[in-house]
Amino acid sequence: MKDENEAAGSLKVGNAVLDAAQGALRELRETWDPQVVDRWVHMVMGRSGRVVLTGMGKSGLVAQKIAATLASTGCPAFFLHPAEALHGDLGMVTNEDSILALSNSGESEEVVRLLPSLLRLGIPIAAITARPDSSLGQAAQWTFSYRLPEGEGCPLDLAPMASTTLQLIWGDVLASSLMTHKGFTRDLFALNHPGGSLGAKLVKVGSLMHKSWPKVGPEASLTQVLKAMTEGRLGMTTVLEGPSLAGVITDGDLRRALEKAEQEGRNPLELSANQVMTHRPAVVGDQALAIEAAGIMEARKITFLVVLRQGSPCGVLHIHDLLAAKVL
Repeated sequence: MKDENEAAGSLKVGNAVLDAAQGALRELRETWDPQVVDRWVHMVMGRSGRVVLTGMGKSGLVAQKIAATLASTGCPAFFLHPAEALHGDLGMVTNEDSILALSNSGESEEVVRLLPSLLRLGIPIAAITARPDSSLGQAAQWTFSYRLPEGEGCPLDLAPMASTTLQLIWGDVLASSLMTHKGFTRDLFALNHPGGSLGAKLVKVGSLMHKSWPKVGPEASLTQVLKAMTEGRLGMTTVLEGPSLAGVITDGDLRRALEKAEQEGRNPLELSANQVMTHRPAVVGDQALAIEAAGIMEARKITFLVVLRQGSPCGVLHIHDLLAAKVL
C-alpha cells in the first residue's frame, strides 16, 4: 500500500510539472509576436559583434545553453556572468555586440545593476522575462516574454521549472530564426561540429572515399579481375568503359560466376569482366552526406558505393570507411 501511495504521489507531482510547462507553452504559442523576433534578428545581423548572454542563477545556466546554441549555429555568442561584469568583465563587451539578458522576475539584482552601464555604452539590450513591465523589460528594446498560468510546477512554487523551460524555448526560437535568415546550412553546421557523432554524420562522402580504387575494362579477363580486386583490397572492382561506369564485380559475383561455369562445364578463366559484372550498381554523389550513403548501404544490404562526380566515377566508399569515421 505504501508503494502505491508513493507512486500516486509521484504521478500527481510529475503531472503538475508537465501541466505547468504545457500550459505556459500553449499560451506562448498563441501570443508570441514574430515581428519582434524579426526585428531582433535584423539587428543582430546588422552588427559585426557577438550576442552576449547574461543571467543569474538558473536563468544564467539557461543563458549559457542559449549562448552555446547560437555559437554552434552560426551566430558568435558567449556568456557573461553579471556579477563578474560588474567587477571588470564588462570590458569584454564591444560597441558592435548586443545583450540578451535572462531574468524570470526581470529584477535580478546583478542584471539590473548592469543596465545603466549597458545603456550608457549604447549596447542594444534584449530580454527574456516573465515580466515585461520589470526593470529589465523596460530597459530592453526587444522583450521576449512569457506567462506561467499554472505556476512553476514546483510543489512549493518556488524552484524555477516552467520558467526555465520557457526561457529555453525562447532561446531556440531566436536561434532558429537567425539560422533561417542567415541561410545557415548543414555544411556550415559541420564546420562547427568537427568532433563527435554530429560532426561525423555531416561529413561528405568525398572526404571519406577511396580516391584510388580497383578498376578494369569490360573485356578484362577473370585473371585481371582477380588481380585488381586483390591489389585493391576492397572486395570489389569497378568496370569502366572509358570514363563511364559500366558495372562492378564483387567477391559474390565471382563466386556465382565460378559456380555457374562449373555447372556448364566451361573454363571460368575464359570469362570476361562484362560477363561477370553487376550492371547498374549503387552509386552516390561525392557531395552527399556520409549518413545518407550509410542509409543507401543499409537499404540495399551492400558494403560499398561507387562515388560519382558529375556523372563519372571518382572513388569508392566502403562501409569500413563509415565505421572508421564513426558515422555508424
